[in-house]
Amino acid sequence: MSKVRTFFTESDEKLILEAISKAEKATSGEIRVHIEKSAKNKDPYQRAVEVFEKLKMYETEARNGILFYIATEDHKFSLIGDLGIHEKVGNEFWNSVRDHVIEDFSKGQFAKGLAQGILEAGEQLKKHFPYQKDDINELSDDISTGEI
Repeated sequence: MSKVRTFFTESDEKLILEAISKAEKATSGEIRVHIEKSAKNKDPYQRAVEVFEKLKMYETEARNGILFYIATEDHKFSLIGDLGIHEKVGNEFWNSVRDHVIEDFSKGQFAKGLAQGILEAGEQLKKHFPYQKDDINELSDDISTGEI
C-alpha cells in the first residue's frame, strides 16, 4: 500500500492526481502535494517552505510552482507558491484557496477539498502562465509523502 493511501483511498488519490493533471494541462505552472504525519512541531507554513525547498520546487523556469502541504496527525495544512506566481496573485488569493480547502477539510472531505484547491490554483496559473506548446513538465506530479 502506498504511503499516500494511509491517509487517502485509492479513489481519493486518483481524484487528486486528476486535478493536478487537469490544472497543469492549461498552464506552464507546476503543482505538487506533500503529505506527512507531522509538521515536526513547526508552524505549517514554515514546514511547507522547508518541503518546497527540499523538493526543489524553486527550480522551475518561471518560478511558478505551488505546493499543497498536509500534516495528517497534526491536522495542519498550508499552501505556498513560488515568487513568480505570488507576485501575480498576492496574499488574497492564497488566503482564499486555503479557506476553501479548509472548509472542505472541516467536513472530512479531504480529497475533495484538495482537488478543488488544486483546480482553483490551476486557474490562476493558467491566467498568468498559460500553457505554451514547448512547455515541459518540470516537476513530478506524484504526491510526495513522508519526512524529507
